Amino acid sequence: ELIGRFISRDIVNMTTGALFAESGAKVTLLDRDTERGPKVAADIGGTFVETDVTSEESVQNAIDTAVAAMGKVNTAINCAGIGTAEKTLGRDGPHSLEHYQRILNVNLVGSFNVARLAAAAMAKNDATEDGQRGVIISTASIAAFDGQKGQVGYAASKGGIVSGTLPMARDLQREGIRVMAIAPGIFLTPMLMGLPEEVRDQLAVDVTNPKRLGDPREYASLARFICECGYLNGEVIRIDGALRMQ
Repeated sequence: ELIGRFISRDIVNMTTGALFAESGAKVTLLDRDTERGPKVAADIGGTFVETDVTSEESVQNAIDTAVAAMGKVNTAINCAGIGTAEKTLGRDGPHSLEHYQRILNVNLVGSFNVARLAAAAMAKNDATEDGQRGVIISTASIAAFDGQKGQVGYAASKGGIVSGTLPMARDLQREGIRVMAIAPGIFLTPMLMGLPEEVRDQLAVDVTNPKRLGDPREYASLARFICECGYLNGEVIRIDGALRMQ
């Protein structure tokens, strides 16, 4: 059953939240965007909570609000992600340590922050006949496997999500909480929509098949499938059109 879905922040969360709501889920959206977030939540009949994923207090407040609004939390989907294109040693000097730490703090620490506090809420749920109480899905990236130059911080943060998926699944087996990760390729998010069409077309050239950018609804559909397929656990799924970055 799709009850009490809990979606973390980023552009993909809006589409994922909408698809889950269409499927009958109760949705709480967490985001820093206080303009679009409440509007999207209202459109899908959900709840919005302004949230900083790097803050324990902020995330705990968001989860408490979600439980109050939905009755329980049984799915958490982490989509928070930032990145800067910066080489380890560039023309202007070494990679900014502040930028590197910020990327890891949002992408990796922030995702773990949401996961651990959501798991505590899920552990209070009544177990299903299969002993299940919830599922956590975090967003990695194909950069975790074949990151390009200038992606050292971003690739490291997403690699941490990849390597943390199995041990977290093992940690939460007693509570009946599954843990999965999705590794998207190049998706048509608003950031890419702002690029000229010829630039977007060039990005799609390297995709094996189909030769286009990913649709956020495809990410959302995969997240829904993970929720519905109870035997998926401790694994990372690439969704990238067989793209392997140069």
